[in-house]
This record gives sequence, C-alpha cells and structure tokens, in this order.
Amino acid sequence: MAIEWTGLSPELLVPIDRNATEPLRTQLERGLREAIRSGRLRAGERLPSTRELARALSVSRGLVVDCFDQLQAEGYLIAKAGSATRVSDTIQPAAPSPKPSQVPPTWLDVDFRPAVPDLASFPRTDWARATAEVSRDAPTASFGYGDARGSDVLRSVLASYLGRVRGAAADAERIVVCTGFGQGLNLALVALARRGVDRVGFEDPGYDESGIFAAEHAGVEPVAVPVDDQGIRVDALVATGVKAVVLTPAHQWPTGVVLSPERRVGLAKWSTDTGAWIVEDDYDAEFRYDREPIGMLQGLAPDRVLNIGTVSKSLAPTLRLGWILCPEEITAEIADLKLRADRGSPGVDQHVLARLIESGRFDRHLRRMRKAYAAKRDVLVDTLARVAPAVELRGLAAGFHAVAHLPDGVGEVDVVTAAQARGVGLYGMSINRSTKSVDPPQLLLGFGNLSERAIADGIERVGDLLQG
Repeated sequence: MAIEWTGLSPELLVPIDRNATEPLRTQLERGLREAIRSGRLRAGERLPSTRELARALSVSRGLVVDCFDQLQAEGYLIAKAGSATRVSDTIQPAAPSPKPSQVPPTWLDVDFRPAVPDLASFPRTDWARATAEVSRDAPTASFGYGDARGSDVLRSVLASYLGRVRGAAADAERIVVCTGFGQGLNLALVALARRGVDRVGFEDPGYDESGIFAAEHAGVEPVAVPVDDQGIRVDALVATGVKAVVLTPAHQWPTGVVLSPERRVGLAKWSTDTGAWIVEDDYDAEFRYDREPIGMLQGLAPDRVLNIGTVSKSLAPTLRLGWILCPEEITAEIADLKLRADRGSPGVDQHVLARLIESGRFDRHLRRMRKAYAAKRDVLVDTLARVAPAVELRGLAAGFHAVAHLPDGVGEVDVVTAAQARGVGLYGMSINRSTKSVDPPQLLLGFGNLSERAIADGIERVGDLLQG
C-alpha cells in the first residue's frame, strides 16, 4: 500500500514566517529538507501536488514548483511523469541528537588550568600595527603561494632571533614554519618513521594523550622514560634502545625541572654516537625568572636535534604559528611533508610575526609578561604558604605553572573533585603519567591566565582541602 502524505498539516510540517527577512522559497526549501532529514517525511512518502501545497500555505504555485525542482535536483525528491512527487528512498534520516546530560554543568570561578598563557595580555595594539604595516608594505608576491617551508622573511628573522636569544645554531634554510606544536611534532615523527625509527622515547611524566596521538599518527611506538629532579634519565633512555626521544629540557613538562648540564651533554653524546634523534619542545623557555633563559639543546647537536618552537605561550595559542629548526639532513623531507599537508601556513600572519620581532615589540612584550607572570607566581607562593603550608611547590624557575606536592593522606582525585564543587578548577599530575597513577599525589597549578586576585581567592577557597 502506498505511503500517503503525512497527517501533519502543511502549515505545521513546513512553517512559513511572512515577517522574516528570509525569502519564502528559501524557507519552504529549508523546511522540507529538515522534515526529510529528521524523518518526519519518510522515504517514499507522497507529497501533495504543487497546487494543493501552494493553496495550503497561501503562496504562489510557481514558488512551490521552483522549490520542488530544486529539491529534486539535490536528490531529496523524486518525480515521475504521471505520478506524484515523493521523498527519495536514498535519504537516510539523521541520527537523533543525544539528550543533554541531566548533570548540571560545573561553573569554575577560578580555573588553575595549566599551559594557558595570559590571554587578556595579547598585544592587540602591536599586532594590529604590525598587520597594518605588512598590509601596506609587503610585496605583491608575498600574497601568493610560496615556499612550503614558510615565508623567507620570517625564517630569516627567526634564525637571527633564535641564535641571539636561545643560543641556537640556526639557519633560515633549515627552518620549516608549521601550525603550532601539534603539527610540528606530527611532521617530525612521520619523517623519523620514514627513516626506520619505530620506537620513540617520551618523558614520564610528560604529555597527556596528545603525545600518544602523535605517535599513533606516525605509526611509532611511544616508550616511557622516567624523569627525576635533573630531567630525563639518560641511562634509562639508553637502556630502552630507542632511536629517538621527545623532550622538554628547558622547563620539563609537567614537572618543571630543568635538564641538568651533565644530562644535556649526555643526551648530545648519545645522539651523535648512536645516530639517534632528539625532538626538542621549546614550549615556554622565554619565561625564566632566576636567570637568563637556558639555551637550546639544539645548539649542542644541531645535526641530531629537531627543535620545535611556537608563539602559543609567548603570544596566544589561536595564532597557530610555530616552526621546526631541522638538521640539514632531514629538512627536505619535513618540508615535503608540510607541502603535502597543507601547502604552507598562513602567509600574512608569518609576515606580521616577523615584523613584530624585527621591530623589538615582541621582546618588549616578553619583558612585560615575565614581570606579570613573576608577580602572579609570587602571589601563588605567598597564598599557599599562608593557607596551606604543608603543600610544597616545585617547578617555579620558569613558565606559568607550578607543581604542588600534597601532604600524606591527601588524595589527588578527592581534592580535584571537592575543589570543583567549590568552583575552583584543579588538575592532577596522574593524567601525565604513563601508568595514570595518583601516587604521589600532585597538582598542576596553572596561573598564567588568572589575575593575582583570582589566584589568591582560588587558593583560599581550597586551602583546607590541600592541607588534608
């Protein structure tokens, strides 16, 4: 028996709003599409004649004819000579949207989420000024497809900057601009996998799932290598037999320790003696408080180290701008992978960043932010000392997060859960451990995106929880 027109009236099935700015035909087309996608109009269902539908909706028949023609062209409707127009049997109704959770959302008044910079301090005026300068002065050719490695202007500026500030053995020809650290790590690991690297060491504790995802993407096995108070254990790394390692020597993520000079030398020797590769994440090295920033490990072994840097922490994550300083031997492979991935990162933003660095405005911004983060760090230290003196803070030499070591008897998960109920976001170290162990109980306290007042308020709210 043929399926007939639904019992719903046309006015209910395809509502028309005559006061809307949207044309009536557009409303009718959209309404019929949604009725078919949602299953209110089922496959094979007969639609009324154009004359009948026009009369029911008080619109012209020509408008309905045009609408039916459009939906036939798109495959939603089928019309045969001498037969009624019907819903195509090839359209599958959309899956119903999941019901919203009955658990009310938890609103965090103070969120100590780590790895987030002070977003309110993004240098909008400087960025806008540099953008205007680039728009006015950049040569016409710079707006076309360029070198997949990135703008030659930015690569030249970065080579000079990294050599001057970070002690890098930098060369513009060996820099590949990428869209942040995530893409940089993917490109590096895929290039290494093509060279036969099938197992890669990762610091433990270290990245959360992001490191695992990158390893899976490249088809390599991640191998956990322990970290102590001097950084990654080189003896444990050597014992794994891996031919590559990813590490954060200037300010280890997430423990905050700085790789000791002896281990820096040991890593460089391991890589040159064995032909192994080092992927160096230089994620927040600019923000060192007790001395000048530690130089790159890349400077010790430029032929074995792939150094990845970004402006995600120094400016803002949304810019999606980073770079890989490559050994000469592997530069062409990474440039080819970048070309195949997306033909290159956004060019105008590269020129703007180059102008920001060249003009000295980038350095001035970093100086301002070092003072701001140092002041926030001091508030965190002072408030914890006052309301939770049993908590030990470490990893404070650089960056904008600290590691809180909780006293005996205080559970990491319990503290995080109880703090959330008070509107304070705390984050445990366990997610960064390969075993996901909550022992010893530790918290990562990010203070970069909080005001000094919010830091003090948040710690005061949870001080009793931290004490146990």
